[in-house]
Order: sequence, then C-alpha cells, then structure tokens
Amino acid sequence: MKFKRIFTIVMDSVGCGTEPHSKDYGDDGANTIGHISEACGGITLKNLESLGYGNITPIKGVKEIANPIGGYGYQQEISIGKDTLTGHFEIMGLKVTKPFKTFTDNGFPKELIDELEHQTGHKVIGNCAASGTEILKVLGEEQMKTNSMIVYTSSDSVLQIAAHEETFGLEE
Repeated sequence: MKFKRIFTIVMDSVGCGTEPHSKDYGDDGANTIGHISEACGGITLKNLESLGYGNITPIKGVKEIANPIGGYGYQQEISIGKDTLTGHFEIMGLKVTKPFKTFTDNGFPKELIDELEHQTGHKVIGNCAASGTEILKVLGEEQMKTNSMIVYTSSDSVLQIAAHEETFGLEE
C-alpha cells in the first residue's frame, strides 16, 4: 500500500491498557485512559473513536467501530527502560537496548544547572527526583516568591521545569 503522507499521533501519558512488564517499573495495572473513563462515568472522544481508538482496549464511552477512518494500534515496548524518549525512539523503529541515564540519585550535573541558570537568568530550585504534583506541594510557594525554576526528574531521563505562570510568565 502506498501513502502520500502518514501522521503519527503520540499521546504521552495517555496510556490505554497495561503491558505485561509494567509491574517491573512499579506500574502494574496502569491504564490511564481506562481509569479516567471509569472515574468520569464515560468520556467522549469522537475524533479518536473515528480513528479506531475504542478498538484498542475497552474505554467507557468510546465505541469500537468496524470501519475506522485511520489506522490504530498500541505499542508493547520491547526496549529496556521507562521513559518518553525510549518510547518515541521505538515508535520510529529504534530498539533501545540500554536504558538512558537517569538522574534520580543526585539530580542533574552542576554544570548543566549552572548553564541553565546563566541562560535563563533564573535560580534553579529542586534538582531532584520527584513526582510533579509532590514537588509543586513542596517547592511551589518558594518558586512563586523567588521567581525561580523548579527543576526535577521523575524515574526517567527527562529534565522537567515547573514554574507558576502568574509569577514566571508564559513568555518565559
């Protein structure tokens, strides 16, 4: 089959169903979209439904359809590691055989943090492994008072920055 154009839609953190090895990463029973749809009593996702999203796994409020207008599927990862980058690499055909370096023990290197502060003109607070919601509870008030940036990582290789839009500004 020949196509002029193919679009890949990646919905980070909107998992549908669970993988057999999810328990290896502390995520046994993960099914973000399924749990949201159950908690809400059903959800409406007409465009995704028309593409065949409801054919992947049961989602309350999203129907299975016989003739979707697009291709659909889910990824059962074969790479080693639990992070966004690993998943994106694999979607595009690259199997990751060695997990990416994580920064959960000591945070990001001082040189990187110094450069981030220099380039942005903002002090960095945090620089540790944390859940996004938890680090906001712990450092959110300080960030708003000092106009600093909260830098953190979860259990992956990604540097994340959080700041309140009213004190930090969306332009930043």
